[in-house]
Amino acid sequence: MRAPGAPLTVIAHRGAPSAAPENTLVSDEVARRGGAAWIENDVQPSKDGVPYVLHDTTVDRTTDGTGPIRSLTSGQLDELDAGSWFAPAYTGTRIPTLAAQLADLRERGGKLLLEIKGPHSRAEVARIVQEVREQRMTDRVFVQSFDVPSLRYAHELAPELPLGLLRDTLDADPVALARELDLSAYNVGDAALATRPQLVGDLHAAGVAVNVWTVDKPARWKALDALGVDGVITNRATELSGWLSGRTG
Repeated sequence: MRAPGAPLTVIAHRGAPSAAPENTLVSDEVARRGGAAWIENDVQPSKDGVPYVLHDTTVDRTTDGTGPIRSLTSGQLDELDAGSWFAPAYTGTRIPTLAAQLADLRERGGKLLLEIKGPHSRAEVARIVQEVREQRMTDRVFVQSFDVPSLRYAHELAPELPLGLLRDTLDADPVALARELDLSAYNVGDAALATRPQLVGDLHAAGVAVNVWTVDKPARWKALDALGVDGVITNRATELSGWLSGRTG
């Protein structure tokens, strides 16, 4: 949770998706240069079990390939162009492996809010944990997911990693669920939180942070800041960083 008087944590959703192809190392770099300390990205396995940074279940929208990511080998994924769809200047940009993204963050700076995208087996979560540990990034990675079993696997395999539960609708008792899952954060959609804003105080009283997604308008940044949420996941990380600087400068 943010300390009293501290600014919101800026969390760059898929890097800087309005300025560079999402979920790529160049997108992460643009977000870093824009002031984001945290990058939010998604991880899914290839057919041969290598974790890659990709949001969709297929590669169709953000690469020149086709098909589900889980049906393609790491060799096939490494050949795909993940940049030309966005702009010609990004032709040849690749889908990063999780290992490559972690290494880039370790060397160039930044922390990772890592979403385990969709249901994962215990072995698949173990591979994610292995990559985080091999890259010596356990102190700079925060794991989140909509998938409760994946979070349970992560906690069992790596209790040192903080966990966040993603929700687009509110649970009946988020505080009880947070205790059950050993959550550090309850990461909720903005529209859902607006139905029960008092939940922020309830979760804070239980020692659980609240991060809100995906919020791109200054009016909502202002409202969430006043509400006391801890972080905002946004497609406009540079603008949010500037907005916060203007309020505190």
